[in-house]
Amino acid sequence: MAVPSTFWLGLGYFTYFFSFGIFLPFWSVWLKGEGIEPSMIGILLGAGLIARFIGSLVISPMVKDPSKLINALRFLSLLSLLFTIGFVFGSHWAWIFFVMIGFNLFFSPLVPLSDALAGTWHKQFTFDYGKVRVWGSIAFIISSSLTGILMSANGVSFSIDSLDFGWSMSFDRLNGWIGSDLFGTHHIVLAFLIFSVTGMLLGMMLKPSIMPVGKIKTANTNAVSFKELLSEKSVWQFLVCVTLLQAAHAGYYSFGSIYWEKAGYSSSTIGYLWSLGVVAEVVVFTCSNQLFRRWSARNLLLLSCICGVFRWGLMGISTELYALIIIQILHCGTFTVCHLAAMRFIGARRENEIIRLQAIYSALAMGGGIAVMSIVAGFMYERMGGGIFWVMALVALPAFFLRPKVEAHAH
Repeated sequence: MAVPSTFWLGLGYFTYFFSFGIFLPFWSVWLKGEGIEPSMIGILLGAGLIARFIGSLVISPMVKDPSKLINALRFLSLLSLLFTIGFVFGSHWAWIFFVMIGFNLFFSPLVPLSDALAGTWHKQFTFDYGKVRVWGSIAFIISSSLTGILMSANGVSFSIDSLDFGWSMSFDRLNGWIGSDLFGTHHIVLAFLIFSVTGMLLGMMLKPSIMPVGKIKTANTNAVSFKELLSEKSVWQFLVCVTLLQAAHAGYYSFGSIYWEKAGYSSSTIGYLWSLGVVAEVVVFTCSNQLFRRWSARNLLLLSCICGVFRWGLMGISTELYALIIIQILHCGTFTVCHLAAMRFIGARRENEIIRLQAIYSALAMGGGIAVMSIVAGFMYERMGGGIFWVMALVALPAFFLRPKVEAHAH
């Protein structure tokens, strides 16, 4: 039985970001629960980010024939599930390091390949990409909130009853089989992640009503070299600027949940806070055309820089709930506005520059910069605690002076 292709795509986004909504906010909590020191947590998360960067940059372009996209997505989902299950088999940092690399390497290309599939299908039939893609953001909100709630439900016994077969299994009994107190502690993160990635693979195994077709893309012989791009002042200023603004998120991504947990907040509250940040992100993405239609990339970067210095500075000052709400709403400024600025700058370039510039932007700003700062953050958090967020504010500050003045060549 075939399902509508847009449903298949939307389900893929939903299940991927449902899994990511478990992994991103709570994986540092799981690592801490496994007895990993903060400095090693930073290294493990940084290594995972580097693997994400490699996976997106190296594995994604290997699929050149659009008709092979669905099989590639299924294969990568299977590998992601196998490495997710791998976390069950050991808690030594070396084993976790190996599994983290494998999981991120194969999990990260799923979104760019899904976007490529969406582009292929868009040429075959008309659909609203935004209305399909938004299910990913909705899934992140649901899963980050639900994970927090489940982690907070210590001592709660769940049961599954079957009217057809007359049997029941309590989660307390399952705890005794897998490990004591599994569903009332940090272990819920791994259990829920395995469940979610399994759901992603099952969704991928469904057959879409319209299969993707297309020709293998030929190489662009007129593509500009990396050296030529980086020799232009406005380009390297742009890349340094966005890398600093995104890298400043490293303390928040790596230790935000642990920091708030130490301040006395429950896992459910932490989940809601992460969800609030994504809600703000969704609102700004949805209304970006109305809000920023006349803004230049330079001005958008200024706004993102101001939001970053204020957000990370406030996070270093206060853990009061009202402050955390403001901090999370500002995610739409520190992340979303920065990303919109990048898309505007890159979109203004010549056609033969866009692909390479997009690749460098993804590699540095969305991968490498955050990876390096995550490793640094791990060592700093052990010694500075919440003071690390002041460092993140200082990381974002130079972007104010580095904003590029020139956005495009004259045509």
